[in-house]
Amino acid sequence: MSEARATVTPASPPLTERQEARRRRILHASAQLASRGGFDAVQMREVAESSSVALGTLYRYFPSKVHLLVATMQDQLQHMHTTLRKRPPAGESASERVAETLMRAFRALQREPHLADAMVRALTFADRSVSPEVDTVSRLTTAIILDAMGLTAPPTADQLSAVRVIEHTWHSALITWLSGRASIAQVKIDIETVCRLIDLTAPEAPR
Repeated sequence: MSEARATVTPASPPLTERQEARRRRILHASAQLASRGGFDAVQMREVAESSSVALGTLYRYFPSKVHLLVATMQDQLQHMHTTLRKRPPAGESASERVAETLMRAFRALQREPHLADAMVRALTFADRSVSPEVDTVSRLTTAIILDAMGLTAPPTADQLSAVRVIEHTWHSALITWLSGRASIAQVKIDIETVCRLIDLTAPEAPR
């Protein structure tokens, strides 16, 4: 009986400039198709044709439609993060700033409801094979929230726990809004309510 060997997957080499340009065309085509017709409109063959890449090449970048749409959400969040850093929230407290930031992000998605629905459905359908991409989406969302909080010290365990609950609520609010079970006004109330956890978990100032 042979010994079981631990396999180590090598890190992917960085993309060349040409590969990165190709990847950007693919993500742009995915977002355009999703914006027009939602999840079902994103067909891999059409994405390949729209981005001028071979179908086999597309599958090397993104093994499935779910991988592609989760990567599209990652790309959208990166753009959102850049915009928010250029124009940060103006609330006086950390909870107000985070609530304002998440509502700005929500309204950006509201302008493209088909795209938002496609990306959220992809996240919902994602299995373990999409874990790296889903983790990146989560890290980006965390980074957006932490930036809005404007911390002067590393976040505590309690603060990170609060951020995770806020992320879950925001994701759930997107789903309920997209399914027509919550209004924008209700989403705003839920986001503002959960963001109060930030104030509750803030470390006490030394006396």
